[in-house]
Amino acid sequence: MADFYVRHEYWFAASQLILAMLGMGATLTAKDFRDVVLEPLAMSVGTAIQLLAVPLAAFIFLRLLGVHDGLAVGIALIAAIPGGTTSNIFTFFARGNGALSISITAVTTIACLVSTPLILSLMISQYLPADFTMPKGQIMKEIALTLLLPLGIGMIFLHLYPRSAPTLSKWSIRGSLLGILAIVVGSAMAGRLNMAAFGYNNMLLLALFTVFLSAVGYLTPKLARLSRPDSTAIEFEVIVRNINLGVLIKASIFPAAVAETAQLGNTVLLTLILYGALQLLISAVLIWIYRRAPGNIHSKPGT
Repeated sequence: MADFYVRHEYWFAASQLILAMLGMGATLTAKDFRDVVLEPLAMSVGTAIQLLAVPLAAFIFLRLLGVHDGLAVGIALIAAIPGGTTSNIFTFFARGNGALSISITAVTTIACLVSTPLILSLMISQYLPADFTMPKGQIMKEIALTLLLPLGIGMIFLHLYPRSAPTLSKWSIRGSLLGILAIVVGSAMAGRLNMAAFGYNNMLLLALFTVFLSAVGYLTPKLARLSRPDSTAIEFEVIVRNINLGVLIKASIFPAAVAETAQLGNTVLLTLILYGALQLLISAVLIWIYRRAPGNIHSKPGT
């Protein structure tokens, strides 16, 4: 079973991402993109934070704390991928601007076709073997086929079959979660999720990075003097990353079957999985706080 997973890791990763984006697409309409025009300041600030401030924050963190090897690559990958679809749900629960959250997720997801390989090539080359070449074209192709294409198919399905789209979205998301579970189980059976090898120091550094990124998500919208609902939406967009995409990119550029980069890939994978757990924990705390905050009774219209 473990050998089967190692040989087919890429397809496990690709399948869970395709299902996740199909499910997301089945909830998006053209109106979600038109909302960008209605809130240009908040949308511009949120997009700039995602594409510029988050990678810059990760770069500063790596340099200041001297993070290296697989953990550095994992953190850079977290910064390079767009916000995850779960951020939209968390924004709703925290009574933020749900329409803004959906718009930022959609726009940055499309932008990642270019931004993700560019950010990765700028940030991680020094942590890779000297003979390693970043496959930027391959990453762009995979983002187009496994992320943007199913996203578009989901949107078309919603337009043609609006009554059936919620069912498609629900089961696609469930299938994606099962795919992530299969990746975790398969990796564990193959001995690739070794917490002892990852090290307590790396765990602490990753926890510090999560708090640091959360601070960036909290403070930067405040500096732009955005409203509380808008700031809440952007905060969750920053914290909640598209770990599904990160897992696929990891499987693509550091395949488990290639011995030369297997250990590096194992650390990157564990970094992604642990960050996924940490982002859920922080999001739960923030939702609890914001739902009890005075004057934050309702989400903005469109959520």
